[in-house]
Formats: sequence, C-alpha cells, structure tokens
Amino acid sequence: MWDKELLMRRMTADIFTSPQKRPVDEAFTGLEAAIVLIAFVVVAAVFSYVVLGAGFYTTQKTQESVYKSVEQATSNIQMSGQVYGVDSGATGTVNTVQFGIGLAPGAPPVDLTKMIIVVTQPDNNNQVQFLTYSSQATAGSKFGIGATSLHDQEQETILIKLGTGLGPNQRITVEIRPPVGSALLFTRAAPATIKYTQVLT
Repeated sequence: MWDKELLMRRMTADIFTSPQKRPVDEAFTGLEAAIVLIAFVVVAAVFSYVVLGAGFYTTQKTQESVYKSVEQATSNIQMSGQVYGVDSGATGTVNTVQFGIGLAPGAPPVDLTKMIIVVTQPDNNNQVQFLTYSSQATAGSKFGIGATSLHDQEQETILIKLGTGLGPNQRITVEIRPPVGSALLFTRAAPATIKYTQVLT
C-alpha cells in the first residue's frame, strides 16, 4: 500500500513539475525564405545597374578621348589655290605673300583669331616671324585676314608682309597652326626673275 501511494505521489509530482515542451520557433518559414530571396534579387539588380553604369561611363570617356586624339592629329585647314608673291614696292624682291585657305571636308569651324602663323626664311639667315591674327597685315607681327572664323565651304585669303623680301630663287616656309588640329606646313620659292606678281613654286 505504501509503495502504491508513494508511486502515485511521484507520478503526480512529475506531471506538475516536469518542464513543458516549448514550441521550436527557430524554423525557417517559407515567407522568410521568400523575403531573403527578394532581398538578394534587389541587391543583385542594384549591383548590376551600378556596374553597367560604370561601364557605359568608361566607354563614353574612351570614345571622347579617341575623338579628341583624331581631332588633334587631323589637319582641319587646307590650301586653296596657289601661293602668290607680290613686289609691292618695285624693289626686285617679294615682300608680300598671299594665299587662300579652306576647311578639309567634315572639319569643324576654326577660330582664326586664335591661329598662329610661323614664317621662316632659310635663305635670309633663317629669319623667323611669329604672326598672330589681325584684319591688317603687319610685317613681323600680324597676318591679315578679313574674317574671324572659317566654316565649311568657305575660303579666306591670308596676307603676310615680310620684314626682309625674298630675292630670286629664295625660299620661304609657312606653318599655319590652328587652335585645334595639326599644323599645315608648306615651302615655296621665288622665281629667278621677280615681277610685280608671281606664283611661288
């Protein structure tokens, strides 16, 4: 009898004192998995957008660099017609040089006010003149031209006055340096007999 009562008491005590099994709340539900998946997709999309944007920006800058390099390496100005020498003072020397210029096909407009012309006379002690823009030519300092800019299908005449005239068979080298594009260089020589007007060859 004693054993049965003791056994019942122990069973009752175990029932009321044993810890209850707690529900496991650490399980990964389907909703949580969907939220995590969506987050990964959003992050991947943003990352892809950033990478593509950086790639497009780099490509654009590369194209701009290529265009600038081509523009700098290409001569935008070209000769138009002959180069003439004038003996305006009947001195037996060519003291004025005149020639026409135009734009190469597809070339952008040129600001003539920023153009520089370098004139070298190798047969006259290698005299060098650095000439800048003016509407009136001045020996040793300014070349003369009647426009401030040069556009497609236009032609302008440049006038250069020499500090020392060209004698018979003497040479002159003219280098035209536009603000954009490579320089245009040419060399001409006076004829054996100097007249009022002649073509320099």
